[in-house]
Amino acid sequence: MSEVGLQQAQEKMRAAGAADVAIRVFTHYYRLLESGQQGTIREDDIEPVGDLPHLDHLDTDPEAMRSALAETVVIKLNGGLGTSMGVTGPKSALPVKDGLSFLDIIARQILSTRRKYDVPLPLVLMNSFRTKEESLQILSEYDGLAVDGLPLDFLQNMEPKLLVEDLTPAEWEPDPELAWCPPGHGDLFTALVASGTLDALREQGFRHAFISNADNLGATPDPRIAAWMAEHDVPFGMEVCRRTRSDRKGGHVAVRKSDGRLILRDSAQVAEEDTKYFQDVTRHRTFNTNNLWIDLDRLADLMAGHDGILGLPIMVNRKTVDPADPTSPKVIQLETGMGTAIETFEGSQAVIVDRSRFKPVKTTNDLLVLRSDVYELDDAGDLTTTHEGDEPYVDLDPEHFKILADFDAHFAAGAPSLVRADRLEVRGDVVFGKDVTVIGEVEIEAAAGERRLIPDGTVLEGS
Repeated sequence: MSEVGLQQAQEKMRAAGAADVAIRVFTHYYRLLESGQQGTIREDDIEPVGDLPHLDHLDTDPEAMRSALAETVVIKLNGGLGTSMGVTGPKSALPVKDGLSFLDIIARQILSTRRKYDVPLPLVLMNSFRTKEESLQILSEYDGLAVDGLPLDFLQNMEPKLLVEDLTPAEWEPDPELAWCPPGHGDLFTALVASGTLDALREQGFRHAFISNADNLGATPDPRIAAWMAEHDVPFGMEVCRRTRSDRKGGHVAVRKSDGRLILRDSAQVAEEDTKYFQDVTRHRTFNTNNLWIDLDRLADLMAGHDGILGLPIMVNRKTVDPADPTSPKVIQLETGMGTAIETFEGSQAVIVDRSRFKPVKTTNDLLVLRSDVYELDDAGDLTTTHEGDEPYVDLDPEHFKILADFDAHFAAGAPSLVRADRLEVRGDVVFGKDVTVIGEVEIEAAAGERRLIPDGTVLEGS
């Protein structure tokens, strides 16, 4: 591969004002790509994880929890747009429950936890330049949310997409922004340093960070885990859930045979011949929720000792420069995942949590469940389920429900009651009236080219 491609990419990043540490990290992964690394983790090199502690069995001493939470900051990954649902703004600005957005609910959760435990508990967003303004505007409605001396946000880094044919930086005249991409959420660590946020937090005495995705409203700062981190001097803690068949494609934790360290293996790191082992939920029994707890002093030491390069496993993401145009040039995006840092911190641990701490909204299927009566939202921003057993499985026809505007039009009178539902599958153009109730397993289909209306007050039971 040509040295010219790297030089052009570095110059492009400098011209855009990228921090030196961000350029060094990009250069590290460019070299790995040149050398042919794909980040593959072979089944022969790992073994399943043994017994792990469970959240319900952690110490609940009130003073230990309050003391640990007093040294904790909450960081939310908030760089994502709602493009998969046809939304151009921040995904976290979408109304998800009782007219409130993700960010509204997160702000209420933070303020409630502060009052309950009498702790400062700062909230800091990792934004992209596309999410910053609107997100901060939403948070500005909450008096006292900002903590003196600390920013409410910092920006994730951007790097050039690389043309597959020669690894030079891509250009795209119709929309030059599409020639750039974030380096995956593993960039969190680089961005914390580059923005000065890591130094600012440590200077004010904050020892731990609880990090999670903004679209996961179950990810609240649990004081039991904060106390566990402090008591056992855990440098890196990962919340994991028991895998089910629906989680078989999600990243799992394992033990690396060569050194006994916990690692995270994502689907992009699996060799084709190892897929059957990766998807075996009886072999690899837990998955990463992306709820992470990190010792900030240990992170600072690692970053300083490695010139800002943690050395997370590379992920090579192949796309087109315009994701919406399959005929546009093929590109490579160099990415890392923040959960893979579990192998970087000596003494990392994982803790098992219930599914209540993992409620991500990735599709309108997830959004319908959250907006329905399956969950109730209290004044503190906490979601509680009213549904017995696993939440209902929802599969809406993507042609009519994938885009948020279409989804809202088909549920203009509100989400149906799903509290007694086990499964709802909708095929075709089906519009739901007011106060529709779904019981058990229901399949609904509209004839091709026709719109089917479910009248107000309908009770749907069975196919």
